[in-house]
Order: sequence, then structure tokens, then C-alpha cells
Amino acid sequence: MEKVLIKKKQSLGYSIKRNLNASKFLIMMIIPAIVYYVIFCYIPMYGVLIAFTKYSPRLGITGSIANNWIGFENFATVFKLPGFWQAFTNTLLIGSVKVIISFLSAVIVALLINELRMRVFKKTVQIVVTFPHFLSWVVVASLFMLLLGENGGISKAIVASGGDPLTFFSDGKKFLALIFSSDIWKEAGWSSIIYIATMAGISSDLYEAANIDGASRLQKIWHITLPGIRPTAILLLIMSVGGVLSAGFDQIYNMTSQLRNATVLGSVQIIDTLVYQGSLGTGAMTFGESTALGLFKSVIGFALVITTDRIAKLCGERGII
Repeated sequence: MEKVLIKKKQSLGYSIKRNLNASKFLIMMIIPAIVYYVIFCYIPMYGVLIAFTKYSPRLGITGSIANNWIGFENFATVFKLPGFWQAFTNTLLIGSVKVIISFLSAVIVALLINELRMRVFKKTVQIVVTFPHFLSWVVVASLFMLLLGENGGISKAIVASGGDPLTFFSDGKKFLALIFSSDIWKEAGWSSIIYIATMAGISSDLYEAANIDGASRLQKIWHITLPGIRPTAILLLIMSVGGVLSAGFDQIYNMTSQLRNATVLGSVQIIDTLVYQGSLGTGAMTFGESTALGLFKSVIGFALVITTDRIAKLCGERGII
């Protein structure tokens, strides 16, 4: 019996060693990514303990834990902040709508590009729709302000022709529509790349068989293309749900940086901008309170990912866990 166990251990050790030798170059390629995530993602997790302390920079994290541990008091404080629940509601609304429209717009753009037959034109269209992703939100917000603001170029042209100026930046509902549409314009092309790559991996035999059966383009999309990208789409959707409470701080902050309308600002106030204003703006929020809000967001995001993954598995999909 002992000889059998020894042989099994030796064969297992040999198998592991052989696999490591065969994959050594792949392992070397992934080491920088592992180091990056360990340094910038896992080690900083220690800092979430600030949420449970009355943090003092003089004492540091360890000293604050030892001397100023206050449990969940920071959470109780932030939940009572003026405007917190309004910001939380706005974050849920904006984040949820963004997840849905980003998912749908990326799939639609990928389908439209995939249906183009002229290779040069197809590549040109893909470059054009992908390019906005590389513009910062500072540039994009300034561009939209210059074009669609009440004193922007388009508004001036409308006024000159006898019409009324645009009110995107002074009407809360219209401003939300501008937030969503600008997000689609900027990110749909970039997000569609992975779907286009997945479509390229679908067997051409399926399309040839559909052609023989006389299927139309829409029928081939519905019965071949969409089922072919469904696992990838569901995986990306599950992962994106975790960012619902982020709602795009860069976009919201830059799009509202020139606004003075309190009604519009209130309609797009999200948790991240609340933390920014409370921590770096007015200074009314402590380190512990801002960390507590960040931890609150992370826990909710994790719960949403797990829930969405379970729902996907109940529907017969693979999920991520």
C-alpha cells in the first residue's frame, strides 16, 4: 500500500513538473500581472480597516486600529449624512441604466460591424467608433458643453434661426439623457471589440448551412450569431453588474464641473461625488467615513455579482463562479 502511495506521489510530482516546464513561458508572461494585482489590489485591502476606526494619520493604520477602534460608527454616520440616500438612489439609477444600455449598445454595434462585407470599410468604421474611448472625459465634457450648452455652437445656430436654445445643461431629465447618450458614444465601440472577436470564432459552416436553407440575415443573426456570443455576453454582463454603484465618477464630475444649477446637480449626485466633495471639497467627511462608503459600495457590488451569477446558473448558463 505504501509503495502504491509513493508511486502515485512520484507520478503526480512528475506530472506537475512536466506541466510547469511545458508552460514556463506562459507563467513568465503572467507573473507581471500577478505582481501588479498583489501590489495594487490585494495589499491595499488592509486599508479597509480604516472604515472601523477613528483614523489618525499620526498613528497610521496599525496605531488607529489599536487605539481608535470604533466598530460600525462610521457607517452609521455616513448613512445619516444629508443627501446620502438621494445620492444612493441616483447611483443605483444611473449605474443600472448604464449597465443595460452599455451592454445592449455594445452588442448592437458589434452585430452591425460584423454584418459589413467590405473589409476596408469595416475596419474604418471600427476605428471610428472605437476612437472616442481614448478621449478623456475632460475633453468629452468640454466638447459637449461647447456644442450643446445654452451658449454652445448648436444653440447659437438654433437661436439665430429663430428657435429656443438647448436646455440639456439646465434640465435634470435632459441632462441624464445626455449622460447616458455620451456614455454610449464614448464606450460602445470599445466594448464591442470582444463581441466582434467572439463572432469571428463562430464556425462559418453554420452560416453556409443557413445560406443553403435560405435563411435571411436577421434569421442568421438570431439563430447563429446571438447564440454564439451568448456565453461571452452573459459573462461580461455579470462582471459589469459589480460596477453598478460606481456609475462613472469621471463622467459625472467633469460633465457637472461647469454647472451651477442645484436641481440638475442634485439629480446626478452619486456616492463617488459625495465622497469627493465631503473629503476633498468641504472636508466634512473623515478618512474613516469615506473608507466606510467605499467598503459599502464594494460589499454591495460583490453581492450583486454573486446574485447575478446564481440567477444565470439557474437559467442554465455557465456563470463565473
